[in-house]
Amino acid sequence: MPGHEPYKGRLAIPYITPSGVVDIRFRALTPEQEPKYLGLVGSKTTMFNTQALFVADKYICVTEGEFDCIMMSVKTTHPTVGIPGANNWKPHYAKLLDDFETVIVLADGDAAGLEFGKKISRELGNVNIISMPDGEDVNSMMIKKGSTWIDERIEQCITTTG
Repeated sequence: MPGHEPYKGRLAIPYITPSGVVDIRFRALTPEQEPKYLGLVGSKTTMFNTQALFVADKYICVTEGEFDCIMMSVKTTHPTVGIPGANNWKPHYAKLLDDFETVIVLADGDAAGLEFGKKISRELGNVNIISMPDGEDVNSMMIKKGSTWIDERIEQCITTTG
């Protein structure tokens, strides 16, 4: 569409709610594309995949980024929401997650990912953090080790708190 030229060659990630698409973000497909994510002009960052809040039972997973959330939704059965970047956690998200017995944060294997997990843990008392290895995220670990690697770690969190 005219005016959308900066988004050409990027993966469109729709934010879908029961009322329809409320936002679209665009992810780079190659490391050369900068920045990694672009949003529509005037849009505000929000929690991704909020439908998971309504289907989750005792636990919910939280990823840093939409793409990791998509991988969790496609490759596992774990209800997962995504926060679009470590610095985009908003205090009111804690109210959405507080009723779950366990909130499992799948933190990227870098300083920002660790701080992301700690920040959520400070706001909620029901958090388990699964840190990815250095330089890795959910997506890269699924590619390298498969979804079973994630499933095993989540199962440990569920059985130790449930």
